[in-house]
Amino acid sequence: MTAVAQSARPRRRSAAARAVRSFLRNPAAVVGVVFLASALAMALAAPWLYPEDPLSMVARPYLWPGQNPRYPLGTDSLGRDVAAGVVWGARISLLVGFSAMAIGVATGILVGSTAGYFGGWIDDLLVRVMEVFQTAPAFLLLIVLVAILSPSVDAVIFGIGVVTWPTIARLVRAEFRAIREKDFVTAARGLGYGHARIIFVEILPNALPPIIVTASVMVATAILMESALSFMGLGDPNQISWGSMIGSGREALRTAWFLTAIPGVAIVVTVLALNLIGDGLNDALNPRLAERE
Repeated sequence: MTAVAQSARPRRRSAAARAVRSFLRNPAAVVGVVFLASALAMALAAPWLYPEDPLSMVARPYLWPGQNPRYPLGTDSLGRDVAAGVVWGARISLLVGFSAMAIGVATGILVGSTAGYFGGWIDDLLVRVMEVFQTAPAFLLLIVLVAILSPSVDAVIFGIGVVTWPTIARLVRAEFRAIREKDFVTAARGLGYGHARIIFVEILPNALPPIIVTASVMVATAILMESALSFMGLGDPNQISWGSMIGSGREALRTAWFLTAIPGVAIVVTVLALNLIGDGLNDALNPRLAERE
Protein backbone atom coordinates (compact mmCIF):
# COMPACT_ATOMS: atom_id res chain seq x y z
CA MET A 1 0.00 0.00 0.00
CA THR A 2 2.96 2.26 0.61
CA ALA A 3 4.07 1.76 -2.99
CA VAL A 4 0.59 2.70 -4.21
CA ALA A 5 0.60 5.94 -2.24
CA GLN A 6 4.13 6.87 -3.29
CA SER A 7 3.65 6.04 -6.98
CA ALA A 8 0.83 8.59 -7.23
CA ARG A 9 3.22 11.52 -6.85
CA PRO A 10 5.35 10.86 -9.99
CA ARG A 11 2.13 10.41 -11.97
CA ARG A 12 0.90 13.79 -10.68
CA ARG A 13 4.15 15.46 -11.75
CA SER A 14 4.05 13.93 -15.22
CA ALA A 15 0.38 14.90 -15.57
CA ALA A 16 1.20 18.47 -14.54
CA ALA A 17 4.00 18.68 -17.12
CA ARG A 18 1.69 17.31 -19.80
CA ALA A 19 -0.97 19.85 -18.85
CA VAL A 20 1.52 22.73 -19.11
CA ARG A 21 2.62 21.60 -22.57
CA SER A 22 -0.98 21.26 -23.69
CA PHE A 23 -1.82 24.72 -22.34
CA LEU A 24 1.12 26.35 -24.11
CA ARG A 25 0.07 24.76 -27.41
CA ASN A 26 -3.30 26.55 -27.17
CA PRO A 27 -2.93 29.91 -29.01
CA ALA A 28 -6.04 31.43 -27.46
CA ALA A 29 -4.88 30.55 -23.95
CA VAL A 30 -1.45 32.05 -24.62
CA VAL A 31 -3.09 35.25 -25.88
CA GLY A 32 -5.15 35.34 -22.69
CA VAL A 33 -2.01 34.99 -20.58
CA VAL A 34 -0.34 37.84 -22.50
CA PHE A 35 -3.35 40.14 -22.00
CA LEU A 36 -3.67 39.30 -18.32
CA ALA A 37 0.08 39.66 -17.75
CA SER A 38 -0.06 43.08 -19.43
CA ALA A 39 -2.89 44.16 -17.11
CA LEU A 40 -0.98 42.90 -14.06
CA ALA A 41 2.21 44.65 -15.17
CA MET A 42 0.28 47.88 -15.71
CA ALA A 43 -1.26 47.60 -12.25
CA LEU A 44 2.08 46.91 -10.57
CA ALA A 45 3.77 49.79 -12.41
CA ALA A 46 1.06 52.34 -11.52
CA PRO A 47 3.08 54.09 -8.76
CA TRP A 48 5.95 54.65 -11.19
CA LEU A 49 3.89 55.50 -14.27
CA TYR A 50 1.56 57.92 -12.46
CA PRO A 51 2.92 58.79 -9.00
CA GLU A 52 0.30 61.50 -8.44
CA ASP A 53 -3.14 60.82 -7.00
CA PRO A 54 -5.33 59.57 -9.90
CA LEU A 55 -8.28 61.43 -8.37
CA SER A 56 -6.53 64.80 -8.54
CA MET A 57 -7.52 67.44 -11.14
CA VAL A 58 -4.65 68.00 -13.54
CA ALA A 59 -6.09 69.82 -16.56
CA ARG A 60 -9.26 71.32 -17.95
CA PRO A 61 -12.23 68.96 -18.26
CA TYR A 62 -13.18 66.96 -21.32
CA LEU A 63 -9.86 66.83 -23.13
CA TRP A 64 -10.28 64.24 -25.86
CA PRO A 65 -7.72 61.45 -26.40
CA GLY A 66 -4.77 62.77 -28.39
CA GLN A 67 -5.70 66.39 -27.87
CA ASN A 68 -2.92 66.93 -25.34
CA PRO A 69 0.17 64.68 -25.45
CA ARG A 70 0.54 64.91 -21.65
CA TYR A 71 -2.85 63.22 -21.29
CA PRO A 72 -2.98 60.64 -24.10
CA LEU A 73 -6.42 59.31 -23.12
CA GLY A 74 -7.89 62.71 -22.30
CA THR A 75 -9.48 64.00 -19.10
CA ASP A 76 -12.87 63.49 -17.47
CA SER A 77 -15.54 65.93 -16.31
CA LEU A 78 -13.41 67.01 -13.33
CA GLY A 79 -10.16 67.33 -15.26
CA ARG A 80 -8.69 64.05 -14.01
CA ASP A 81 -6.27 62.09 -16.21
CA VAL A 82 -8.11 59.14 -17.78
CA ALA A 83 -4.89 57.23 -18.44
CA ALA A 84 -3.92 57.48 -14.78
CA GLY A 85 -7.38 56.29 -13.84
CA VAL A 86 -7.13 53.25 -16.12
CA VAL A 87 -3.71 52.29 -14.74
CA TRP A 88 -4.63 52.78 -11.08
CA GLY A 89 -8.07 51.29 -11.66
CA ALA A 90 -6.40 48.08 -12.80
CA ARG A 91 -4.90 47.72 -9.31
CA ILE A 92 -8.27 47.88 -7.58
CA SER A 93 -10.16 45.77 -10.12
CA LEU A 94 -7.51 43.01 -10.18
CA LEU A 95 -7.03 43.16 -6.41
CA VAL A 96 -10.75 42.68 -5.87
CA GLY A 97 -10.91 39.92 -8.49
CA PHE A 98 -8.08 37.78 -7.15
CA SER A 99 -8.71 38.45 -3.45
CA ALA A 100 -12.42 37.66 -3.69
CA MET A 101 -11.59 34.53 -5.67
CA ALA A 102 -9.13 33.44 -2.96
CA ILE A 103 -11.77 33.87 -0.24
CA GLY A 104 -14.42 32.06 -2.27
CA VAL A 105 -12.11 29.17 -3.22
CA ALA A 106 -10.72 28.73 0.30
CA THR A 107 -14.18 28.71 1.86
CA GLY A 108 -15.62 26.50 -0.86
CA ILE A 109 -12.81 23.95 -0.55
CA LEU A 110 -13.15 23.81 3.24
CA VAL A 111 -16.93 23.36 3.18
CA GLY A 112 -17.12 21.17 0.07
CA SER A 113 -14.31 18.82 1.11
CA THR A 114 -15.82 18.35 4.57
CA ALA A 115 -19.26 17.60 3.13
CA GLY A 116 -18.01 15.30 0.36
CA TYR A 117 -15.53 13.37 2.49
CA PHE A 118 -17.58 12.66 5.61
CA GLY A 119 -21.06 12.46 4.09
CA GLY A 120 -24.00 11.61 6.34
CA TRP A 121 -25.54 14.29 8.53
CA ILE A 122 -22.51 16.54 8.07
CA ASP A 123 -23.07 16.52 4.33
CA ASP A 124 -26.79 17.20 4.75
CA LEU A 125 -26.15 20.14 7.09
CA LEU A 126 -23.53 21.78 4.86
CA VAL A 127 -25.68 21.29 1.75
CA ARG A 128 -28.49 23.16 3.51
CA VAL A 129 -26.08 25.99 4.30
CA MET A 130 -25.10 26.17 0.62
CA GLU A 131 -28.74 26.27 -0.38
CA VAL A 132 -29.42 29.15 2.01
CA PHE A 133 -26.74 31.24 0.32
CA GLN A 134 -27.94 30.27 -3.15
CA THR A 135 -31.58 31.05 -2.45
CA ALA A 136 -31.13 34.81 -2.88
CA PRO A 137 -29.73 36.22 -6.16
CA ALA A 138 -25.96 36.59 -5.73
CA PHE A 139 -25.72 40.21 -6.85
CA LEU A 140 -28.68 41.29 -4.71
CA LEU A 141 -27.11 39.66 -1.68
CA LEU A 142 -23.82 41.37 -2.52
CA ILE A 143 -25.50 44.78 -2.62
CA VAL A 144 -27.07 44.17 0.80
CA LEU A 145 -23.75 43.04 2.33
CA VAL A 146 -21.78 46.00 0.96
CA ALA A 147 -24.48 48.44 2.04
CA ILE A 148 -24.44 47.02 5.57
CA LEU A 149 -20.64 46.99 5.85
CA SER A 150 -20.32 50.47 4.23
CA PRO A 151 -18.71 50.72 0.77
CA SER A 152 -14.98 50.00 0.84
CA VAL A 153 -12.54 47.77 -1.01
CA ASP A 154 -12.40 45.32 1.90
CA ALA A 155 -16.21 45.15 2.10
CA VAL A 156 -16.49 44.52 -1.64
CA ILE A 157 -13.86 41.75 -1.51
CA PHE A 158 -15.53 40.11 1.48
CA GLY A 159 -19.00 40.41 -0.05
CA ILE A 160 -18.01 38.88 -3.38
CA GLY A 161 -16.21 36.06 -1.59
CA VAL A 162 -19.32 35.35 0.49
CA VAL A 163 -21.67 35.14 -2.50
CA THR A 164 -19.37 33.05 -4.71
CA TRP A 165 -18.09 30.30 -2.40
CA PRO A 166 -21.12 27.97 -2.82
CA THR A 167 -20.16 27.40 -6.47
CA ILE A 168 -16.77 26.02 -5.47
CA ALA A 169 -18.23 24.15 -2.51
CA ARG A 170 -20.68 22.20 -4.67
CA LEU A 171 -17.94 21.39 -7.19
CA VAL A 172 -15.51 20.20 -4.49
CA ARG A 173 -18.23 18.16 -2.79
CA ALA A 174 -19.01 16.34 -6.05
CA GLU A 175 -15.32 15.65 -6.71
CA PHE A 176 -14.73 14.33 -3.19
CA ARG A 177 -17.78 12.07 -3.34
CA ALA A 178 -16.39 10.56 -6.56
CA ILE A 179 -12.82 10.16 -5.27
CA ARG A 180 -13.22 9.17 -1.62
CA GLU A 181 -13.70 5.45 -2.40
CA LYS A 182 -10.77 5.16 -4.80
CA ASP A 183 -8.06 2.58 -4.10
CA PHE A 184 -5.39 5.10 -3.13
CA VAL A 185 -7.73 6.66 -0.54
CA THR A 186 -8.47 3.22 0.89
CA ALA A 187 -4.72 2.61 1.01
CA ALA A 188 -4.17 5.87 2.87
CA ARG A 189 -6.80 4.90 5.43
CA GLY A 190 -5.15 1.51 5.83
CA LEU A 191 -1.83 3.23 6.56
CA GLY A 192 -3.49 5.09 9.41
CA TYR A 193 -3.46 8.57 7.86
CA GLY A 194 -5.65 11.14 9.61
CA HIS A 195 -8.69 12.73 8.01
CA ALA A 196 -6.90 16.05 7.42
CA ARG A 197 -4.01 14.40 5.58
CA ILE A 198 -6.33 12.29 3.43
CA ILE A 199 -8.44 15.32 2.54
CA PHE A 200 -5.69 17.82 1.75
CA VAL A 201 -2.80 15.58 0.65
CA GLU A 202 -4.43 12.58 -1.00
CA ILE A 203 -7.83 13.67 -2.36
CA LEU A 204 -7.60 17.44 -2.92
CA PRO A 205 -4.68 17.32 -5.42
CA ASN A 206 -6.73 14.94 -7.57
CA ALA A 207 -9.73 17.29 -7.42
CA LEU A 208 -7.77 20.42 -8.33
CA PRO A 209 -8.21 20.56 -12.15
CA PRO A 210 -11.90 21.62 -12.18
CA ILE A 211 -11.28 23.88 -9.17
CA ILE A 212 -8.49 25.72 -11.01
CA VAL A 213 -10.65 26.20 -14.08
CA THR A 214 -13.58 27.50 -12.03
CA ALA A 215 -11.28 29.82 -10.06
CA SER A 216 -10.14 31.57 -13.24
CA VAL A 217 -13.77 32.22 -14.16
CA MET A 218 -14.47 33.45 -10.62
CA VAL A 219 -11.82 36.17 -11.00
CA ALA A 220 -13.62 37.47 -14.09
CA THR A 221 -16.96 37.30 -12.28
CA ALA A 222 -15.55 39.22 -9.31
CA ILE A 223 -14.20 41.95 -11.58
CA LEU A 224 -17.60 42.32 -13.23
CA MET A 225 -19.36 42.40 -9.85
CA GLU A 226 -17.01 45.07 -8.53
CA SER A 227 -17.50 47.11 -11.69
CA ALA A 228 -21.27 46.87 -11.34
CA LEU A 229 -21.11 47.94 -7.69
CA SER A 230 -18.86 50.90 -8.48
CA PHE A 231 -21.12 51.86 -11.37
CA MET A 232 -24.01 51.99 -8.91
CA GLY A 233 -22.02 54.13 -6.49
CA LEU A 234 -21.39 51.33 -3.97
CA GLY A 235 -17.64 51.17 -4.55
CA ASP A 236 -14.95 52.70 -2.36
CA PRO A 237 -15.24 56.49 -2.88
CA ASN A 238 -11.55 56.94 -2.00
CA GLN A 239 -10.33 54.52 -4.69
CA ILE A 240 -10.65 54.60 -8.45
CA SER A 241 -11.61 51.50 -10.40
CA TRP A 242 -12.74 50.76 -13.92
CA GLY A 243 -16.33 50.49 -12.75
CA SER A 244 -16.26 53.85 -10.98
CA MET A 245 -14.80 55.45 -14.11
CA ILE A 246 -17.70 54.11 -16.17
CA GLY A 247 -20.15 55.31 -13.55
CA SER A 248 -18.72 58.83 -13.47
CA GLY A 249 -18.59 59.03 -17.27
CA ARG A 250 -22.16 57.96 -17.97
CA GLU A 251 -23.47 61.51 -17.44
CA ALA A 252 -21.48 62.66 -20.48
CA LEU A 253 -22.11 59.58 -22.60
CA ARG A 254 -23.30 61.55 -25.64
CA THR A 255 -20.67 64.28 -25.59
CA ALA A 256 -17.64 62.36 -24.23
CA TRP A 257 -18.30 58.69 -24.88
CA PHE A 258 -14.62 57.82 -24.47
CA LEU A 259 -14.93 58.26 -20.69
CA THR A 260 -16.99 55.08 -20.52
CA ALA A 261 -15.56 53.31 -23.57
CA ILE A 262 -11.92 53.28 -22.41
CA PRO A 263 -12.44 51.64 -18.99
CA GLY A 264 -15.12 49.46 -20.57
CA VAL A 265 -12.59 48.13 -23.07
CA ALA A 266 -10.16 47.47 -20.21
CA ILE A 267 -12.82 45.37 -18.43
CA VAL A 268 -13.75 43.50 -21.61
CA VAL A 269 -10.13 42.66 -22.47
CA THR A 270 -9.32 41.50 -18.94
CA VAL A 271 -12.46 39.37 -18.60
CA LEU A 272 -11.89 37.93 -22.08
CA ALA A 273 -8.30 37.07 -21.13
CA LEU A 274 -9.47 35.27 -17.99
CA ASN A 275 -12.08 33.31 -19.95
CA LEU A 276 -9.50 32.33 -22.58
CA ILE A 277 -7.21 31.15 -19.79
CA GLY A 278 -10.08 29.22 -18.23
CA ASP A 279 -10.88 27.51 -21.54
CA GLY A 280 -7.21 26.68 -22.02
CA LEU A 281 -6.95 25.23 -18.52
CA ASN A 282 -10.10 23.19 -19.09
CA ASP A 283 -8.63 21.67 -22.24
CA ALA A 284 -5.22 21.09 -20.66
CA LEU A 285 -6.51 19.56 -17.44
CA ASN A 286 -9.29 17.48 -19.00
CA PRO A 287 -8.14 13.84 -18.58
CA ARG A 288 -10.12 12.65 -21.62
CA LEU A 289 -8.39 15.14 -23.88
CA ALA A 290 -5.04 14.31 -22.32
CA GLU A 291 -5.50 10.63 -23.13
CA ARG A 292 -5.94 11.46 -26.83
CA GLU A 293 -2.56 13.17 -27.06
